[in-house]
Amino acid sequence: MSDLARELEASARIAREASELVRGYHGKQLDVQIKGSDEPVTEADHAASALIVARLGEAFPDDVVLSEELPDTGERIGKARVWMVDPIDGTRDFVRGETGFVVMLGLAIDGRPAVGAVGHPLSGFVYAGAAGAGAWREDAAGVRMPLHTSTVSAPPDIRLVASKSHRTARIDAVKRALQITDEMNVGSIGLKIGLVSEALRDLYVYLGGRTKIWDTCGPEAILTAAGGRMTDVDGRPLVYDRPDLYNRRGLVASNGPLHDFVIEALGPIVAQS
Repeated sequence: MSDLARELEASARIAREASELVRGYHGKQLDVQIKGSDEPVTEADHAASALIVARLGEAFPDDVVLSEELPDTGERIGKARVWMVDPIDGTRDFVRGETGFVVMLGLAIDGRPAVGAVGHPLSGFVYAGAAGAGAWREDAAGVRMPLHTSTVSAPPDIRLVASKSHRTARIDAVKRALQITDEMNVGSIGLKIGLVSEALRDLYVYLGGRTKIWDTCGPEAILTAAGGRMTDVDGRPLVYDRPDLYNRRGLVASNGPLHDFVIEALGPIVAQS
């Protein structure tokens, strides 16, 4: 589907521009507010959202844009093309002056993630991918490296990346079930998926229900384009075209070959919840 080339290039360009904006706020005194269910938000989130929404509107005026920092009007329901934007994923890391945060945007076409871009402000990396067009990581100099997931298909060599702020003891049960001894903890979902997409990690598991569709749309498009898979903990596709914004049945993002094995192994753990 090379017909998504324009969307892919635009999303990567916009992610880079927003990343540069966000980097200008990093390490500075921020006005931090709390919204909803104890989620921090800063002026940097709002500025990045405004920039991304404006750029998408200029490039694709007929598309609907859903941003974490704007009200969900419901206009997106039933629309063929919906952009989903998380201006800063990993805001807690950002507020603390740490490194685990990114800028994310993704395009869902007919309810499926088709294009994604994730910008990491501090490294200058941009991860991007599109259905049928593959995935790549672009460095600060603009050099692109193709992304391909790993080929690990069974224990004991599974390398896990897990949540930093929302890690629970249930992850220890997952590790035991999958014989995992190698765990890394990263704040942003986008960074976790980037690590799996470039074969530095093999698996990300999150058993909670706190993530929303703008957290996963862009990353799922990139991961799929790199050869991986993302589903809920039951192995079902994530749903992007219903009123509910939450991924209530958790997340499993894998290199691909591991996926069915992991879903089966998670069954007894999920059943106990």
